[in-house]
Amino acid sequence: VQLQASGGGLVHPGGFLRLSCAASGITLDYTTIGWFRQGLGNEREGVSCIGSGDGVTHYAESVEGRFTISRDRAKNMVYLHMSSLKPEDTAIYFCATGRYDSSWPMHPYEYDYWGQGTQVTVSS
Repeated sequence: VQLQASGGGLVHPGGFLRLSCAASGITLDYTTIGWFRQGLGNEREGVSCIGSGDGVTHYAESVEGRFTISRDRAKNMVYLHMSSLKPEDTAIYFCATGRYDSSWPMHPYEYDYWGQGTQVTVSS
């Protein structure tokens, strides 16, 4: 199983980015997928997750209403649409496969396969 996160970059405050998580060796529709982020000097924190099947979603309070997680079954991809970005959203973002149904809070130890991360920098 391999995951690859992409789509990060430098964006101004208030801007928009779409992160993509591509997978090989696993069908993303059959597993929970989570997005985590880790800022400099911070612990890895859960941002959002989407469950298998009916796709129950959860969001961190800090991103609720600004970020949307979605799945494209045909492309075997999961996306994180991020709008109204703030400097505090600056971090490396990772996607990962979850061991259990989508739930909150998200614990990194409940996620098995991780992508390499993509850097998001929000700065003027």
